[in-house]
Amino acid sequence: MNPISRRSFVTGALGAAALLGGCRAPARPSRRVAADRVALGTSGVRVPRVALGSGTRGWQRVSDQTKLGKESYARLVRHGVERGAAFLDAADLYGSHEYVRHALRSEKIPRDRVVILSKIWFTEAPGMTPTTTAKPEVERFCRELGVDMIDIVLIHCTQDPEWPVQLARMRDELSELKERGIVRAVGCSCHTHAALRAACEHPWTDVVLARINPRHAAMDDDATVEETVALLRTAKARGKGVLGMKLFGCGALTDPAARAESLRFSFGSDLIDAGTIGFLAPAEIDDAMDAIDGVLA
Repeated sequence: MNPISRRSFVTGALGAAALLGGCRAPARPSRRVAADRVALGTSGVRVPRVALGSGTRGWQRVSDQTKLGKESYARLVRHGVERGAAFLDAADLYGSHEYVRHALRSEKIPRDRVVILSKIWFTEAPGMTPTTTAKPEVERFCRELGVDMIDIVLIHCTQDPEWPVQLARMRDELSELKERGIVRAVGCSCHTHAALRAACEHPWTDVVLARINPRHAAMDDDATVEETVALLRTAKARGKGVLGMKLFGCGALTDPAARAESLRFSFGSDLIDAGTIGFLAPAEIDDAMDAIDGVLA
């Protein structure tokens, strides 16, 4: 008869105990990956760590993503969703709503499989109408997107630190839409440190979208990287969801080493909950997802 080693005895005993409803061996922590759905602060919304941005050089309802054409953009979205980047970052300014709608319909992507974010442009710009409201804008967004609910709606490109007062009507209407279940979370994208500070401090804000990368490329001129990092950490401590943009400096960080550094900086230290990147090809999605998987591991 073969002798029973202590290792096999212990293993067998643990297995028997589990079968009998006894104690279990402790489970290993699951490996974190880019496709994980993570809590966006205390908003109640869970998002993949990577969003498919649709606003690369977006202006006057045109962007590099919309220039791909609806069919190519739809295939890009399908690939992103299959890789786990089922988070679509749209905006009125980018003109991407109808492209998102076409992608969901033509690729037969269920609405509940994706998180959709859009943004209200409220100030002067060519081809855009200034507004202080939210209801008519969000109602139009829903029609253009072909959905009944938008997960996240942000006030687009706040710069003045007094934006919470200046846009009180828009905030109130977004809050009402949230109460009605047409919007799940609200907040703003910020293009100055002063506006970002106001967003991080104001109780209305569920989500902030901030420019962040370690090289200070295409970031706020009125703050250092270190000051932005400190503010984002404060926002997370206050229960705000933190989304990062300009992770590659609006295309300035082209060197692979610089891009890898930025992904380590943003995701490796849990500085942001998720980041939006303006991909133009499936291979770019694969590279970023694989790189973030490596950082998280």
